[in-house]
Amino acid sequence: MKIYIVYDSEAGHTEQLARSIAKGAQSVDGTEVFINHVNKANVKDLADMDVIIWGCPGHFGTISSGLKEWIDKLGYLWANGTLVDKIGAVFCTTATIHGGIEATLLNLITPMLHQGMMVVGLPATTPENALYGSYYGVGVTSPVEDTHDELIQSLFAKGLRLGETLGKRVANTANTIAAGKKLHGNP
Repeated sequence: MKIYIVYDSEAGHTEQLARSIAKGAQSVDGTEVFINHVNKANVKDLADMDVIIWGCPGHFGTISSGLKEWIDKLGYLWANGTLVDKIGAVFCTTATIHGGIEATLLNLITPMLHQGMMVVGLPATTPENALYGSYYGVGVTSPVEDTHDELIQSLFAKGLRLGETLGKRVANTANTIAAGKKLHGNP
C-alpha cells in the first residue's frame, strides 16, 4: 500500500501534523509512506499511489495558495481518470479556535471528489474526534509564534494524536478495499 502525503507549511505546524499522519499510516503493516512539501511534490507521482492525503494551513477558511497551485496541476490526471477510486484524506491547521478549520477541510475535499476519489474522515466513534475534531479530516488549532496558552498547546497535542488516528484509519481502509478487490477478482 503506497500512501503519498503532500503538505504546505509555513511555520512548521502543518508539517508536524503531516508527519503524525504518516506515523499513524506507517503503523499499518505493508504500508509505504511518501511525504513531501508541496514545493517538492510531483503530481505525476500520484498515479502510482493507492492513497493520497493532502493538507495545508487554512487561509481565511480556504486552501493555502501553495497547495492550491499544486492541486491546479491535476487537470491531466482528471482528464485521464487517473485518480478515480483512489483513497483520499485531508488535514489543515489554523491559528485560532474556529479559524475556518471545517471550511478549509471541505475546500480540500472538493478537488478529491472531482477526481473521483473516495474520501476518508474520522467518525464520532473516535471519542476525541467527537470532542474537538472534525468528521472531514483532521483540523488542528496551532500555537501562534511564542504563545504559551495552555488550551492551544493542549489542542495542538491532541490534534497531532488525531493525525495519527487518521493515518492509521486511512491505511486500514485502503487495505480493506484492496482485499475486497482481490477477493472479487478485480485488479
